[in-house]
Amino acid sequence: MSPKAKRIGLIFLILIVAVLVAVGLGKLKPPPVKKEASQVEIVIDTLALTASSVAFTVESQGTVLPRTETVLGAEVAGSIVSISSKFVAGGVFAKNEELLRIDPTNYEYAVAQAQALLDQRSIEYEGAKKLKAQGYRAEAEMASATAARALAEADLVRARRNLDRTSIRLPYAGLVRSKDVDIGQYVNPGSRLGVTFATDIAEVRLALADSDLGFLELPAVAALAAYGEQKGPKVVLSATQRGIPMKWDARIVRTEGVVDEKSRATYVVARIEDPYLLKNSAGKSEPLPVGTFVHASIEGKTVDNVIRIPRSAIRGNGQVVFVDDEDRLRIRSVQVLRSDAEYAYLVGGANVGDRISITAIESPINGLKVNTTDNDADDMPVTSDNE
Repeated sequence: MSPKAKRIGLIFLILIVAVLVAVGLGKLKPPPVKKEASQVEIVIDTLALTASSVAFTVESQGTVLPRTETVLGAEVAGSIVSISSKFVAGGVFAKNEELLRIDPTNYEYAVAQAQALLDQRSIEYEGAKKLKAQGYRAEAEMASATAARALAEADLVRARRNLDRTSIRLPYAGLVRSKDVDIGQYVNPGSRLGVTFATDIAEVRLALADSDLGFLELPAVAALAAYGEQKGPKVVLSATQRGIPMKWDARIVRTEGVVDEKSRATYVVARIEDPYLLKNSAGKSEPLPVGTFVHASIEGKTVDNVIRIPRSAIRGNGQVVFVDDEDRLRIRSVQVLRSDAEYAYLVGGANVGDRISITAIESPINGLKVNTTDNDADDMPVTSDNE
């Protein structure tokens, strides 16, 4: 046998011996001690379900707007000769109070001229009437005198009307939003003088989704317009003024009767009486200025036999984790009537007396054994959302 063959045989012999030694050592090691597997049960809080009558509210928001707003424009030409001290932005004025006056001189002259012409035409008419009675005038001449007097009367009415237009007044008590002219300024018919609005009533336009309408007692549009604010749902408006939360009472007075093409929302209008507290401030909160952005809580329907649960108990696919009599988890789908920031209201898929888990479980498994602690329906902890 050659030396090379001897070396190869020696190598194989060493490998075989090493394997035999490793196997022998492995057999000498004692086997591992077998332990029985133990199942760790999780502890959860449960809630026993009860049914009750729930008075729902519908939430919305909007901006306070005046019901009546007027852009003042000059109807006659002339220079402004006087302006009321109340005709400033934020000024409050009374009904039919003069806010400013355009120079009336030319219009007073026109009235005097029209009056003199009417007197003349009246004398001519009376003369023609007497002559006709005596048979000295034709019927055509009498008709001409009658027409001339009527035209003079119309000229006098127009002249007096133009004179009245030199005094700018409004048929309501209100507030000045903006002032666009000043004393001495010459204006033409149509010139903008300012903007005012009435302070007796303000309104808020509120957008409602189609799902909200089913929870409101809103009659037909025609019926709502007939009885106005006497029958519409009550509304509580809220906003923060000077860092203090404030509330005001309002009422739905009408719907706009159309669905917005872009947002698919239906708009209703809430009315606030005396928003600036100019008539009677007894027992009322702070004034509610026009332009304030408010949150609205609208009084809705009361629904019987509704089960209320924490909103966090609803999983993303509309399911709730129930706990059966053997303290095992059962995942079921439920029918949610409505939900808000804290609660969900069920009308299907759950029964009175059922227990649900109000502890957040990351991956619940049907049939999983749990340890439970019970809670009353009136003391529902709100845990993090599982959605």
